[in-house]
Amino acid sequence: MSLNATLASVTRRIAERSRPYRTAYLARLDAARHEGVQRGALSCTNLAHGFAAFPANDKLKLKQDRAPSVAIVSSYNDMLSAHQPFERFPQIIKDAIREEGGVAQFAGGVPAMCDGITQGQTGMELSLFSRDAIAMGTAVALSHNMFDAALYLGVCDKIVPGLLIGALHFGHIPAVFVPAGPMTSGMSNSEKVKIRQLYTEGKIGRAELLEAESKSYHDAGTCTFYGTANSNQMLMEAMGLHLPGAAFITPNTPMRDVLTAAAAKQALKITAQGQQYTPVGRLVDEKSIVNAIVALLATGGSTNHTLHLVAIAKAAGLIVDWDDFSKLSSVVPLVTRIYPNGTADVNHFHAAGGTGFVLRELIDAGLMHDDVMTILGQSLRAHCTEPLMEDGKVTWKATPKDSGDDTVLRTAANPFSADGGLKLLQGNLGRSVIKVSAVKHEHRAVQAPAIVFHSQEAFMKAFKAGELDKDFVAVLTFQGPRANGMPELHALTPALGILQDKGRHVALVTDGRMSGASGKVPAAIHVTPEVLAGGPLGFVRTGDMIRLDAEAGILEALVSEAEWAARTSDTADLAGNQTGMGRELFSVFRANVSAAEEGGTSFGLPPVLENEKATV
Repeated sequence: MSLNATLASVTRRIAERSRPYRTAYLARLDAARHEGVQRGALSCTNLAHGFAAFPANDKLKLKQDRAPSVAIVSSYNDMLSAHQPFERFPQIIKDAIREEGGVAQFAGGVPAMCDGITQGQTGMELSLFSRDAIAMGTAVALSHNMFDAALYLGVCDKIVPGLLIGALHFGHIPAVFVPAGPMTSGMSNSEKVKIRQLYTEGKIGRAELLEAESKSYHDAGTCTFYGTANSNQMLMEAMGLHLPGAAFITPNTPMRDVLTAAAAKQALKITAQGQQYTPVGRLVDEKSIVNAIVALLATGGSTNHTLHLVAIAKAAGLIVDWDDFSKLSSVVPLVTRIYPNGTADVNHFHAAGGTGFVLRELIDAGLMHDDVMTILGQSLRAHCTEPLMEDGKVTWKATPKDSGDDTVLRTAANPFSADGGLKLLQGNLGRSVIKVSAVKHEHRAVQAPAIVFHSQEAFMKAFKAGELDKDFVAVLTFQGPRANGMPELHALTPALGILQDKGRHVALVTDGRMSGASGKVPAAIHVTPEVLAGGPLGFVRTGDMIRLDAEAGILEALVSEAEWAARTSDTADLAGNQTGMGRELFSVFRANVSAAEEGGTSFGLPPVLENEKATV
């Protein structure tokens, strides 16, 4: 099938607006490449430091300036279930690389914080900025200039975007991403939601809630709902940075181990000394970014990626905005139902056909670029497969034609919805995104009086006091990256859900985040500009009528132009958000962060070359 016209138009638009920055990026990528092995650029003293503690045989290979050297950059820690399995991976990788005549070194670790642990806590204010800190940590690991390829071990929320941003700043080095996989399925998602609401209503206690949560999050591996962590894994497959079908194989299984070894060997094949040099900075281009957006939309993935994919693109010299997401969403069908957009988890999705099925359906429908570079070569279709293990090694077979469960996974011709469920909202309150794939049609438009809050705590205090049992739009301000680091606001979800279930017309409007676990209540999030940057959301006063219409793409305060023009922005005391829990260390991020639609980043686009300046 021919390429969808909207897909082609959006891709072309990204390439055209990005040209001077992408040109500069690729020029610097080429300049960083060294003829021969990368460590050949080092002096003898430099190199001796780099392998001083290595085993004799590996040291000999590194001395000879012939065998490729592969970096391992890992987000391992043993507190987070998703990252604990990485403890075993470095040895698997080193052994596999040695078998092929190369050398692998653990180049460095990066921090990995969990939004699940920090949800509603002070530490969440470090979450978004941890992505850029991870990118910096990746850069430090690669700064020794010894490596011909790199393997990146990461799974969750800000970790994978941070690793990829760091990798793209060393774009001449090939990259293979290595996931750990999801934990096995625990308590059903519908039962978990029911128990959380009972706790919010005060009908059960903390002990009962903790027991339920422990049955949900019970083992090594990532959480099984389709939030940012598992969206990350889908996107790495859609961009061709994983081995096919690697995303959702559970940890500590023979298949997981052979895939890890195979990923290590594939990294060797794509070095400059291998069969097909594939620098990550060329692999990630406008087509692969569009493929990632399409995969996100088709699977109802995390709204956090309206920040992260913009930031990843920026690191590669590409400019993506929310109009691109919105235009693609209008033509991309929703082909999955995974919690919170359904009751199934990612293990059910994987069993029904998984990532290879989704990619094949989208390529065949003309909704993905097949002619892209991946870690396997020049076609994304090679990733429309699923792994098998034979004689202790991994092989791949074509993904089944039919879904194993059409309540979880469907074809592009018979989707759950004709569009991707991500909408751009605009109006006199700014620009915002809303995810409606889990919002019933009757709840997608709300017109009700505003109640303005400056914090989650203030909202919850009002809810517990019984003050919110009515129709209203919660306007939660000063939650943007400049104000307090843009924490996720899921502590509000159960309360808003209870009110909606009681028949109240409710919605949330905020310059903060709601991420991939956002659900049935309409939430206009990431409002840009944020209030602290002069955004008009700061002009809203309690009692103003707010119109949120996800179908029409409207977000506005129904206030006369004269009154609106006469208002000044609201103010809030943010002193409490500046210190404690390490927040003072992140003040440089808050002071320099870009707008949410620009990725919420502390870094900018590549500086253009002299001969390109006239085109900017």
